[in-house]
Amino acid sequence: MKLKTGDKVKIIAGNDKGKEGKILEVFPLDGHIVVEGVNMKKKHTRAKRQGQKGERIEKPASFAASRAQIICGSCGAPTRVGYRVAGGEKVRICKKCKKDL
Repeated sequence: MKLKTGDKVKIIAGNDKGKEGKILEVFPLDGHIVVEGVNMKKKHTRAKRQGQKGERIEKPASFAASRAQIICGSCGAPTRVGYRVAGGEKVRICKKCKKDL
């Protein structure tokens, strides 16, 4: 998977199309990611003690990584990810401006 935790991404498909956020979690076996503020789902919780009220908690849910594109740090545009071998290390690069991500 070309996306990693901490990358800034833009959503290119779905209900949240156009939103931007930081990747919180990556599930490479499923091909899913969790992005802050995107694909928010409501979870209802019960009252723990007597006299306390139950509540609705909003938390981001995972979605397909193909619905997001990484945002390049230098050109600021959503782009695809490429690779280059530099000094024996594999480095991710922006396909538009050819600079490191």
